[in-house]
Amino acid sequence: MAEGGDAATVAHEAGNAVQETPKAEPEKAAAPAEPAPPAEPAEPTVRTIVLTGHGGYDKLSVQQKPQPKAGKGEVLVRVKAAGLNFSELMVRQGLHDRMTKPPVVLGMEAAGVIEELGEDVSGLEVGQNVICLAQTGMWREIVAVPATNVFIMPEEMSYEEGAAIPLSYLTAYFMLFDFGNLRPGKSLLVHIAAGGVGWAATQLAKTVDNVTIFGTASASKHDAIKENGVDHPIDYRTRDYAEEIKNISPKGVDVVLDPLGGADTSKGLQLLRPMGKIVTYGSANMVKGENRNLMKMAKTLWQSTSVSPVSLVKTNKAIAGFQLAHLTGEIELVRSAFQDILNMYKDGKIKPRIDSVWAFEQVAEAMQQMNERRNIGKVILSPEKEPTKPAEGDAAPTSPLKKKKPSLFRRLSKRASRSKDEGEKKDEVKKLRARLSGGDPNIEDTDKQTEEKVDEAVKQEEAPTEPAAQEEKKDEAPAEEPEKIEVAVENPAETDDAKAAAADVVPDDKPVENEEKADGDASQEAN
Repeated sequence: MAEGGDAATVAHEAGNAVQETPKAEPEKAAAPAEPAPPAEPAEPTVRTIVLTGHGGYDKLSVQQKPQPKAGKGEVLVRVKAAGLNFSELMVRQGLHDRMTKPPVVLGMEAAGVIEELGEDVSGLEVGQNVICLAQTGMWREIVAVPATNVFIMPEEMSYEEGAAIPLSYLTAYFMLFDFGNLRPGKSLLVHIAAGGVGWAATQLAKTVDNVTIFGTASASKHDAIKENGVDHPIDYRTRDYAEEIKNISPKGVDVVLDPLGGADTSKGLQLLRPMGKIVTYGSANMVKGENRNLMKMAKTLWQSTSVSPVSLVKTNKAIAGFQLAHLTGEIELVRSAFQDILNMYKDGKIKPRIDSVWAFEQVAEAMQQMNERRNIGKVILSPEKEPTKPAEGDAAPTSPLKKKKPSLFRRLSKRASRSKDEGEKKDEVKKLRARLSGGDPNIEDTDKQTEEKVDEAVKQEEAPTEPAAQEEKKDEAPAEEPEKIEVAVENPAETDDAKAAAADVVPDDKPVENEEKADGDASQEAN
């Protein structure tokens, strides 16, 4: 009974369970997909020349970067032309004192059209042609510049002229009229007279009555600098410019503008008449070839003049130093000087010479034009110019190591490859590199690229050589002994390697009497 009851109970509960099972609901239609939110407009970009690291021409590239915006007190300018200066070559090599860690956008001067005014900007209008000055960052299609650094262009001025004037003419203006106190009847020595600053200094000096100008340049540029106002052009490659000046003016000159440094600063100081002034504004003698050269750096620093105030008192001479980049806090001084320069342009007293205009994509070729002293006047970059194909026979800039090993690395690799074991080899390379750097620990610690090239040169020295290379090695003079390295730095013209290096510097076929004359124009475009 109990069992039957239990069975009935189970059956009854099972039936209830069946009845309580919910019926499947009919499938609902899928909800329509919500429309995707509209894509945000892409941030506008502009073509920009970026320095990606310190080294050769390959460290420059054109990249797309976000378009700048005009902040408070700023103006947005579409760049039509930008200036290339020797200081940017030095920054690329890692030699300039105004160092910025790459990646960085270079360029300190440009000309273009105002596209937008930021808040609190007055006295300027959209559509005006203007000239811009900045610490850096001008090598872009569009730039944002403080309104205080923007100047309205004269109507008759081209964009290329607008980009060529600021740094060269301001530098020459301050050196001649503020430091040099140039007055009628005085005499002036302008180094690199065919370069941007040299060209500007010659024209500005001629605004003063009866000023005699001596100018150094290679012989092929003498007609151009004479037409610009140089009274006595001197071919620094075949003549000692100090002797030439003394032959014409036995007492020397009143003002020397020195962009070279090293031994040339000493010579310039000796050339000064009583009450004379030398104004240094660069160390172009440090620059040799595409990459930083430790030998040239050490030599230039070693030959740099050390002068005591007492010696200046005894000779009644003055030394000054100038760099426009360090006048950032003196905007009113700069604006006043630049307005004077623009007025001289309107009056026809000055006119910049444009050597060449290059597309952004050809910035390496533009730098090579300047580095090889082929320019007369200013080299300009243009974001609107289409790149041109190189002429037949011309080659794009390449690293010196790809062409041939510089003599410095030949000497290092030779000595290291003859070492008996790996440890001795490393010690030899380290010791020689340190001594050739002039004892400056900063050069060795920071010049990683040079270290890599030395190591690569060692490998090349150990590798089997081509027959032609073997012939060349037979003709090479044996490497100097370690204790003679310092003598080589003091008197590089006495070594075969230094003579070869000096020959590499001089593109002309004319013989050079010594390396000092070859180095006298380390850059034909200082600033």
